[in-house]
Amino acid sequence: MAKVLIVVAERGFRDEEYSVPREIIENAGHQVTLASTGRGPARGKLGLVIEPDMVVDEVDPQRYDAIVIPGGPGSPTYLWSNQKLQSVAKAIHDRGGVVAAICLAPVVLARAGIIRGRRCTVYPTPESLSEMRKGGGILEELDVVVDGKVITANGPDASYKFGEAIVKALA
Repeated sequence: MAKVLIVVAERGFRDEEYSVPREIIENAGHQVTLASTGRGPARGKLGLVIEPDMVVDEVDPQRYDAIVIPGGPGSPTYLWSNQKLQSVAKAIHDRGGVVAAICLAPVVLARAGIIRGRRCTVYPTPESLSEMRKGGGILEELDVVVDGKVITANGPDASYKFGEAIVKALA
């Protein structure tokens, strides 16, 4: 059983990018801890309200085998520049853990230096594509891209395949 950290933006995360992969991960027998960028309930774009177990600043990356970062319109505001989130993702990656991000959240991996030279995808906006290129990613127009233990997906419609890819990588 792996210990999986899911990190959401405190406002504007994409509901299904959180809930669908979480259900798939838990159904596979893995333990999930939820962190957010702020204290109190986190609110999804479509109205989902969830109570995080902790804030990102309290996370010890040594306790987790994987990190999953749902995207959504709150990503540029709350996730992209979060230094602690970048360092947690990098620490898990450097230890050989699974690092997964969907929609606009792969920019966190770009800024953390994780996708340099790796195949990846992102929800295509001018800003997100620019950030991924700056981070050295090899962009592919696919729903889900798996490059070793780095998994990226391009948006809410890929949530199920994204969750399945995470579980497969944890096996």
